Amino acid sequence: MQGKPVAEQEIGKQLLLETVAYAESSVCRPKLLLNYFGEIMDGHCDNCDNCLHPKEEIEGKDFIVKALQLILVVKEKFKASHIANILAGNASSSVKSYKHHKIPEFGSGSDQDIKFWNAILRQSLVSQFLTKDIDNYGLLKVTAQGREYIANPFSRMVTRDHDYEAATEDAAMAQGGKTSTVDEELFNILKDLRKKISRELNLPPFVIFQDPSLEDMAIQYPINMEELQHIQGVGSGKAQRYGQRFVALIKTYVDEKEIIRAQDMVVKSVVNKSGLKVYIIQNIDRKVSLDDIANAKNLEMPKLLDEIEAIVHSGTKLNIDYYINEVLDEDHQDEVFDYFREAESESVHEAMDELGEDEYTEEDIRLMRIKFMAELGL
Repeated sequence: MQGKPVAEQEIGKQLLLETVAYAESSVCRPKLLLNYFGEIMDGHCDNCDNCLHPKEEIEGKDFIVKALQLILVVKEKFKASHIANILAGNASSSVKSYKHHKIPEFGSGSDQDIKFWNAILRQSLVSQFLTKDIDNYGLLKVTAQGREYIANPFSRMVTRDHDYEAATEDAAMAQGGKTSTVDEELFNILKDLRKKISRELNLPPFVIFQDPSLEDMAIQYPINMEELQHIQGVGSGKAQRYGQRFVALIKTYVDEKEIIRAQDMVVKSVVNKSGLKVYIIQNIDRKVSLDDIANAKNLEMPKLLDEIEAIVHSGTKLNIDYYINEVLDEDHQDEVFDYFREAESESVHEAMDELGEDEYTEEDIRLMRIKFMAELGL
């Protein structure tokens, strides 16, 4: 969408979000489609996948009222993703820019996640409590029927949306996860080598390889550079820069211990997410807001940051400065960057304890840790 007018880009994003919402919704499909085009369907079709295989229903009265009231509090000027972030207590850049992380309603529904609140909003649309202003990029408006519901709420059953990503991962685990255990002796030897290299290069140890990567090495026993690039969190860039001494050490260890490697028989539980990673890389290159990327893929921000961290740790350089500059001023950025330069651990919680939880959110620290790794870890 690069080079297209802003309005056209916004419409494109909105259509993508609507497609994702339709796919994951647990509402009767024809009913949802008719509602999208402004028509009302009584009852259910009893023939679509959601009707034939309905999900468990829960009482939704309090959830619906809470969502409708918040939309009125913020003057009906925001999209569903923004409302869901406020309710779930996710201080996204958009939420911060409007200072909605400081209103009493922020986090009032934090016992549920963003996906749940999006489902509540979608089912409120189907129930005619809300309408969507398509001409203004999908801003939510409370209908007269919705205002009446706030004043006189009654029982309303709702369902949670499908979580296909979690289902895929569960299926993969059911087929077989890693059955090997970590070779603790090798793991400790690899940690000693990492510490030695970190001192030589004057870098924190976690910049070289993270603990999960060392653990995977102590399971898979990679003995050449090609095998090393299949290790969790290790891409070609990191393998070329730091890997030679590690594979040499592992080969010596394998030979001395007469270890019979069985990595070709190990069934990995890693779901292939290359398409998601490509999407993230392309959109960061285009400087698309991380909030929009997360919403387009129906991810919560912590999950998106997990994916970005995995991309950076594997050796792909990403520049998210455009987003960080929206949420942190230069002085705060410098303080966190300097902290990680001296830190012995990559722990976000240790960083927050040191720097102050009142000054930074977990998301702030993770964003700066990604910046640090992208600039110094490759």
